[in-house]
Amino acid sequence: MSRKVPLRSRGQRRSLGLAQSRQTGWQLQEAKARFSELFRRTRAEGPQWITRQGKEAVVMIPAEEFEQLLARTMQPRSLVEFFRRSPLAKAGVNLERTRDYGRRIDL
Repeated sequence: MSRKVPLRSRGQRRSLGLAQSRQTGWQLQEAKARFSELFRRTRAEGPQWITRQGKEAVVMIPAEEFEQLLARTMQPRSLVEFFRRSPLAKAGVNLERTRDYGRRIDL
């Protein structure tokens, strides 16, 4: 079963380390014809942009980087969301405490 990775804006791609200069891009036909080289360069140099009709279409990235991106998308965005996703969220644990007003000290 494939997992869907949310689309990101160009600015978000840069922050994820996926930004590449236009000079390292591949046209689709060239990528098809030289796939072995594209594969080798992706493993050695990192993400490779593939364009179609002069527009950014896809990015080929090493599997390790893809797994890191998936791990980031699976993380909860906030602490509240983290606790909501917890298997213990519906366990009925009582987290309320009695008020502690301190103690009296004789000086």
